[in-house]
Amino acid sequence: MWNNIKKYLEQYPERLSVARILVENGLSVKKNKIYLNQIEIPPIRIARVAKVDRRTVTQTLKMIYSNRKLRLIFEEIRPAGHSLRRIAKHLELGVVEITSSDASKSGILAKAAMILTKNNLSIRQAIVDDPELSPAPKLTIIVERKIPGNLIPELLKISGVAKLALY
Repeated sequence: MWNNIKKYLEQYPERLSVARILVENGLSVKKNKIYLNQIEIPPIRIARVAKVDRRTVTQTLKMIYSNRKLRLIFEEIRPAGHSLRRIAKHLELGVVEITSSDASKSGILAKAAMILTKNNLSIRQAIVDDPELSPAPKLTIIVERKIPGNLIPELLKISGVAKLALY
């Protein structure tokens, strides 16, 4: 997705920065306005985060709205929903964060899920960073309780896993 957006905006680095903020936050664009679900977000707020002038945000919105392919992407984009990633330890949940040696490698999530469920750990959430947006994408799996350390070697044996962290 990001490569599709980038090809239309790469000649305008500041507009590309605005588009990145919109995508990373799941903000949609409808009729030259920015929304977080049904809540309208003023362009000045995006400008501050993107470190650009408000007019740059307005120009980006106009460009998105005038380009059919960009409009179709940005009209339908939504936030991924609530993530337990940052509050898991306060809820006494277990977290395994897996960094891949090759983000295009298939089966990492499936194999990790199998190992966890085989050890009676119910998965509450799985969050995968988009490799086009993140320079070091991670797979984060949150389970119902702390993950036993003896699962580390088994998880590290999964093809494509470079490193992992439990917390």
